[in-house]
Amino acid sequence: MTTKRPLALITGASSGIGADLAREYAADGHDLILVARGEAALAALAAEVAKAHGVTATVITADLLDPAAPRALLADIEGRGFVVDVLVNNAGFGDGSPFAGASRDKTLGMVQVNVTALTDLMHGLLPGMVARGKGIVLNVASTAAFQPGPSMAVYCATKAYVLSLSEAVAEELKGTGVTVTALCPGPTRTNFMEVADVAGNALFSKGLVPVMTSAEVAHIGHKAAKRGQVVAIAGLINQIGALAPRFTPRFVTRKLTGRLLASGRH
Repeated sequence: MTTKRPLALITGASSGIGADLAREYAADGHDLILVARGEAALAALAAEVAKAHGVTATVITADLLDPAAPRALLADIEGRGFVVDVLVNNAGFGDGSPFAGASRDKTLGMVQVNVTALTDLMHGLLPGMVARGKGIVLNVASTAAFQPGPSMAVYCATKAYVLSLSEAVAEELKGTGVTVTALCPGPTRTNFMEVADVAGNALFSKGLVPVMTSAEVAHIGHKAAKRGQVVAIAGLINQIGALAPRFTPRFVTRKLTGRLLASGRH
């Protein structure tokens, strides 16, 4: 259904950066499609933004770990007649285990959610945006995208993919009225550390970089996507850290990053 307000689809919207991005877009006058596994959390968020901003928020539960979920989600949206103006690919997770000892299911699940589902949703929704001559894609990457990450090898690799894909497609779409933004947060106060089991590594436990709130990161991402910025690194310290690998030999970057990401259990 075509609504009077622009419509934003946000994955991983039940908590953290995704929930705060939903609040940002609702405050900016967007109706929402909120997607995640947790129906209760989504329903509470939908009620909150509807009350606060007078927007309509549709809840769709989906587990993007399921390879069939992205296409099912797209079919559901199409079946309801929704026209998506903004796609926010926020769903994702990490793992702080060395590659050889990591869970196979968790490792491949990261690739499915962080890479495959994101790509599938972009591929499904971008043609319509291009045909209409307007649209925004906001992909949540990470400062982990800027260097290899021993002890978080697959997570860093998936985020490097998200950054590279976003930059390349943004260039392809110049002049179409459609933009792609990669939001690259550093350490952020969400449940990421618990899910990834990285609270004990030096980067987090020793406070080597400031930990931002999810609301701060979401505000930066929303503003960057609105102005069509291709890469948005959240926070000055993170910006400096993301630039450093460009001027550092790869073997040095690998070694330093490995020390930062190693935990006491390794």
